[in-house]
Amino acid sequence: MNSRHAPLDQAHGLRQLFAARRRRFVPLVHNPHVAFGGVSMERLCAAFAASQLHTLVVDAADTASAAHELAQVDLSACIEPLSADVSYLAARGLPMRYLDARGATSGFLTAVADAAPRADVVLVHAGASDIARLFAHRLPRPILQAADHPESLTHAYASMKLLTQRLGVMAYDLLVAADGASPRVPRIAERLADCADRFLGAALSDWALADPLVDDDEPLPPELRRLAAAQLRSGDDLTHESHSLVPAARAPQAYRMAAAHAN
Repeated sequence: MNSRHAPLDQAHGLRQLFAARRRRFVPLVHNPHVAFGGVSMERLCAAFAASQLHTLVVDAADTASAAHELAQVDLSACIEPLSADVSYLAARGLPMRYLDARGATSGFLTAVADAAPRADVVLVHAGASDIARLFAHRLPRPILQAADHPESLTHAYASMKLLTQRLGVMAYDLLVAADGASPRVPRIAERLADCADRFLGAALSDWALADPLVDDDEPLPPELRRLAAAQLRSGDDLTHESHSLVPAARAPQAYRMAAAHAN
């Protein structure tokens, strides 16, 4: 093979793929049994920022702050910039205001797209039922969350079952928020993948660790970069605009959204 025609790296391939940029909507499924769920959001934002993409975090989970009273009048005014790379929208209860006659709330995603034109990625953090309504008639690849204890794994599987039944989604990713030194961490993904295959016919495409004990200044693990890149290739899109991906040597400091907005 002539090396001149081979992709330089993964980011080079993504730049070719995104020659015409599409805003990506990435569903992150809330898990109440994951104590460090905010870390998953931070690390995903850092992974997208490493490719010079701006992420809007739409937090519609039960633990998020309630939507501002202005949200029904001017949604863009409720978006809070956290950094050059990340914005945040507190959206607890907001999607249900867009409920249509078919029980879907996908109109909320259209409203978010209109309200945040500079967002390259919209990370939608919500419970499985809300994700099912938001992404009705679409086929996203949801990112599940789990931790190093059985309750979190049970909830992740229940979320997968609900989304498989209601959306027909058969492929998932997983973020494990746990101490990377624990020998049980790889087994979490193995057990979930086994249950998905045996009982649902679904598949766990990839998984990565979001270790809350790792310093913010540490480079992102390659597994997390790979998962984020795959989400950009497969994520749901609503808009078509020109953009290009440019890789960065390392991720910026993670953003402490959980401390500021959770509960």
